[in-house]
This record gives sequence, C-alpha cells and structure tokens, in this order.
Amino acid sequence: MRKLSSLAVVGLLAACSGETPPTATQGAAAIPAAGVTYPQTRKDAVVDTYFGTEVADPYRWLEDDRSEETGAWVKAQNEVTFDYLEGIPYRETLKERLESLWNYEKVSSPFTEGEYTYFYRNDGLQDQSVVWRKKGDAEPEVFLDPNQFSEDGTTSLASLSFSKDGSIAAYAISEGGSDWRKIIVIDAETKKELEAPLVDVKFSGISWKGNEGFYYSSYDKPQGSELSAKTDQHKLYYHELGQPQSEDRLVFGGTPEEKRRYVQGYVTEDDRYLVISGATSTSGNDLFIRDLSRQDAPLTPVLTDFESDTYVIDNVGSKLYLVTNREAPNKKVVTVDAADPAPENWVDFIPETDNVLSASIGGGYFFAEYMVDALSKVYQYDYDGKRVREIALPGPGSATSLSGKKADETLYYSFTNYKTPSTIFAFDVKAGESSVYRESGADFDADLYESKQVFYTSRDGTRVPMMITYKKGLQLDGKNPTILYGYGGFNISLTPSFSIGNAAWLELGGIYAVPNLRGGGEYGKEWHKAGTKLQKQNVFDDFIAAAEYLIDNKYTSSDYLAIRGGSNGGLLVGAVMTQRPDLFKVALPAVGVMDMLRYHTFTAGAGWAYDYGTAEDSEEMFQYLMGYSPVHNVKADVRYPATLVTTADHDDRVVPAHSFKFAAQLQEKQAGPAPTLIRIETKAGHGAGTPVSKSIEQYADIFSFTLYNMGFDSLPE
Repeated sequence: MRKLSSLAVVGLLAACSGETPPTATQGAAAIPAAGVTYPQTRKDAVVDTYFGTEVADPYRWLEDDRSEETGAWVKAQNEVTFDYLEGIPYRETLKERLESLWNYEKVSSPFTEGEYTYFYRNDGLQDQSVVWRKKGDAEPEVFLDPNQFSEDGTTSLASLSFSKDGSIAAYAISEGGSDWRKIIVIDAETKKELEAPLVDVKFSGISWKGNEGFYYSSYDKPQGSELSAKTDQHKLYYHELGQPQSEDRLVFGGTPEEKRRYVQGYVTEDDRYLVISGATSTSGNDLFIRDLSRQDAPLTPVLTDFESDTYVIDNVGSKLYLVTNREAPNKKVVTVDAADPAPENWVDFIPETDNVLSASIGGGYFFAEYMVDALSKVYQYDYDGKRVREIALPGPGSATSLSGKKADETLYYSFTNYKTPSTIFAFDVKAGESSVYRESGADFDADLYESKQVFYTSRDGTRVPMMITYKKGLQLDGKNPTILYGYGGFNISLTPSFSIGNAAWLELGGIYAVPNLRGGGEYGKEWHKAGTKLQKQNVFDDFIAAAEYLIDNKYTSSDYLAIRGGSNGGLLVGAVMTQRPDLFKVALPAVGVMDMLRYHTFTAGAGWAYDYGTAEDSEEMFQYLMGYSPVHNVKADVRYPATLVTTADHDDRVVPAHSFKFAAQLQEKQAGPAPTLIRIETKAGHGAGTPVSKSIEQYADIFSFTLYNMGFDSLPE
C-alpha cells in the first residue's frame, strides 16, 4: 500500500505544505471490499418491450420514492456505505482539516437597490450565505439570514428580486434542495412579510413590473410524487401585490396549442416590454413581446419556431437588442424594431466571430465575452455598435459577466482559474480601468501550482482541449492520484474556476484534469450538436481519450485514475466505466442520468430529449440508447472500478431512482474485489443550496474513498 506523504488539505483555501508529491511503492492495489455485505435488493419480473425487444427492469420498484420499502432500502444502503467510510482511518482527519481550512470570510460583489447597497457574506462555516446591506456610511446590517430558515440549514435562498424602486423584495426559498420553491414578499425597509407566500413555484425567475407586481413561472402540481412525477406544462403568471395566489393571472401557456416545458417571462429595465420565452426542450425557444405601455396590448411574435436560442438583452425605446444563434452558431447581437421584429428585419449589431459570444449590459455599454479555447476575452461596445476597448484580464482564466443597471458607473466582475482563488474587480465603465475590489481570503498560494492547457486527439480525430492542474515539480512517473472531471452536454461550457474541492485535491498532491468534451458549448452550437442523440458516443470517446492522454504522458496510470462527474456528467461516468472498466481505479458518478430508456418519464426529463433522444423516437434511437445506458450495460463477470455513487433523496431534477437502480445492478454483478457503494444524502437535492457542512462531509467522503481505493492507507498528521 501507498502512504500519502503530503497533506495540507484545503477547502476554498489551502495552507501550502511545500512538500513534494507522494511517491509510490509497488503497484497500488485496491483495498478489498471483503467484509462488505450489501443489502438485499429485491428483483421483480418487470419487462418492457421496445420495437419487439424485451428489456428487463427488475429494480423498477425503486422508482417509488414514497414507498416504505424504498425508504428502508435507502437506510440500509447508507448504513453499509457509512460503515465502510468510517473504516477509512484518515476520513475524520480529512474532514477536520477541510473544515478548518474552509473557515474564512467570503463576500460577493455589491449591488444597489433603492437607497441600499446589498451583498452576500459568509463568515466561513455558515451553512448558507447571509444577505447584508448598508445605507451610505452606516454600519452594515443583516437583511436576510437563510440560516434561520430551518434548524438544520437545509432551506436555502434560491433567488432575490427587488421592485423598481427597491422598496419591496421577493425572494424564493428551496426546502431540502428541491426545485419546488416558495416566494415570500417583504417590505424591504421593515423586512415584514406583506402577504401569504406563493407556493408550488418551479424553474422560475421573479421579474417585477414597477412596484405593482411580478411575473413568475410554474407547473401544475403533478399527480403522484411531487419529487418524481412528470411535469411538462410550464406556465407564466402575473402576481399583483395584495392579491391571493389563486387570483394570479395566467399570461402564457396552459392550453394544448401553447404547451411548453419551460417558460420564462421578464420585463425590460425601462418597464416597457414583457419578453416571453417558451421552449419544449433545453435547446431552442420561441419568443414573444408585449408592449406594457399600451393597455391590453397583444403578444407580438418575434420567433415562432424552436430553431434557435434567442433572447432580448435590452431595448432603447422600441429598438430591441437580441442575442441569438440563429444562422450564427457562435452567437451574435442583432437589432430590430419592436413593431416588426421578425428575423428578416434583424440587423447585425455585434456580428458572429470564430469564438462563442456571451453578451451582457451595464453602465450604458455592451460587453462581449468570448471563449477562446474555453478561456475568457472581453470587449466593451457602445450603443452605436463601436468597439471601445478590450478589457485587460489578469491572465488566462474565466471572467464573470460585466453587468448592471444602465445608470451604474462602476460594474463588478470576478476572475478565476483552476489554481487562482476568485478576485472581485471594480470596473470604471468610462475610464475602462479595473481595480481590485476584494481579494479572496483563501489561504492558497497559486504560485506553487501549475495549470496548463493541452490538446489531444479523440477517437475520430477531433482535437479536444483539456486543462491539467497540479503542484509544480510534479514527477511524471505515472503514479500521481488524478481526478478526471467531465460533463459534455446541454451546450454547457466548463471554463476554469477555483473551488474548495479542487484546492483540496491539489494540496494532497493530486492532479485535477478537465477536458472540454463535445456536447458542451465551448466551440458553439456545432460542438454541442456533435455530442447529442446518435452522436452521444463522441462525448464518451472524448473522455476516454483524455484518460489515455494522461496515462500515455505519465501524469498518472489506471491504478491512480478516478473519474468524476455530476448530472449529465454522472451519465458520462456511468457510461465510460461500463465501456472501459479497465481504464480507471475509481468511479464517482453523482446525481447521474443512468436509465436512458426511462429518463423522460420523470419530472421535466422529457425536455432533455434534444440532447438524448428517447427510446420511443425510433428503433434506431432505442438501440443507440440501449447501447450506452449505464443501468442496462452493467455486465456479470466484469471487474468494475471502486465506485461511490452519490445522490440525494430530494433531487427532483435527476430523480435518485437513476442512481438507485445503477448501484443495485453494480452490487449484483461486480466480479472484482472493489466496493460498489451508494451515498444518499437526505434533505438535499441536485446540488444548489447544499449547506456548507454537508459539502465538507461530501468532499471528505469522496476524497477518502478515492485515495483509499488507490492504495493510500494513511495520511500524516
């Protein structure tokens, strides 16, 4: 067994030990799972037929999240998992070290509403960040403390929105991590509730019309379990202050011809237009506007198909500014008059380039952030479309959007990468100068680490970028513990960012590698589409090729390589570990989409069909999904990596049944000695709003499990 010779474990900060990375003794062998007795998981004779092919689903009963039997199974699995984790000799030391290093003040960028300047602050170990405010030179005061929402810290603040003059606030809370929300309306000065909370709100913004009321979105409460039953009719409502929720006006959706799975409505800053976006999937939307300055004005269509992702970013009078990828896969900004806003009338304002655009506004300017090989470049434009300047950034990494109100003279953005804690900068919009507003309090010396971008070739010859981060002086001997993290879907881009987990792993002497897989948005719509439906295998091939690059170049070897991903990234891990179980020592699939034949039957899962397709689409699509679906590709007599599946009982986005069924299949069929465990967080959801205390526990468990199964039997004090 290997003994880890370097430990200064970190949260968001790290006290650098200055010691060299660990060296290996002879080949690392997994700690055997001998003595692990898995709970008995009942099998039923459930069979579905797709295009004449019968498919068994023996663990279908685990989909019933309300049954006592499922609850007993969850309890039994957690007992086995935590008994195993408690047997790792350094788990508690790791947790204590993480906790102590996590403990520093974290403060957000400020924003102004009415007479107050607001900001979020966490003193270090608070489960939820607190909203503070100050007026002028007065001392700051607490405005909202989510830690008081529930005794155990599992109720979080999901969003906060102020009326036009800042006198009224509406905020949404999430209980136990659920996507279902309550909206609470308060007097911003006195902080007293003004009316009964709005309930059963989901996937919603809060967009005010003046001070009179706001728009929000939700579904009808589903029949059956609210955590897993299908929801596919999203609706936009207007809530007038002082009126009961039952009187809220339906604005859009709710009829068969207007059926949408995702609907959002928002009001332009000048209160002139209501903008409504509707979508049947996670890609593509139709678009409508309503002139709120005219009583009973009709909805005017901007787009009536779902062939692009398009939204209104701003307006000057009746002149609309839209961001779109219609006939522009890398996105552009166009203008059009609201009286006749059809695409044939659009005029390019910021044309498409070779790099993907993300546009924002603030201080009377437009800001165009481009991804150049997943790294940020930012340019400032005036309202005539003239490029004013490039914003100088501290180095290669990610800058958050420069955004704010038109009257703001100073905007704020943060800059980070995998080894650099986030620093907040103040940007003078007129002078074009950035100054440090607040440095991170993280005790992490970025100069001790290296983060570099490499390019490798995937199976079909595609060139794929990857960021590799590690301690300087690392020996490329193939014996470095490595986490390979991926996502590869839904047009989501993985850009460099600093995190507690990354820092902790780096301090342990580990390597953290992140490839930009197809299916993401790093190179525009075509890169996304190349990892969808009948091309989804490209994503898995890109990830496998990343692992092979790390091994071929001696960063690590199969004995010291772990793969990790969550949600669609959990699917990635599940698919790759069943396709190439020989390539990895540890697999860490989190809240994954594991049953590709039934994912669309739960909650809003049908909206993911743009990326995945469904088993009902065609026999070809069924066979393709069946070919990589993790639940259906666990084979008997195969030695799988040590696996720690993680999920949560309140995850109503990717329901935990996916993970339950995958873990049951692995426990039944694992032929090797490596453990197959499932860690099921209670009173938690898909990830957003997770209390700090739970995050620390999760990192300690994941890293302990990973290192233990790579052969590390102890950590130094």
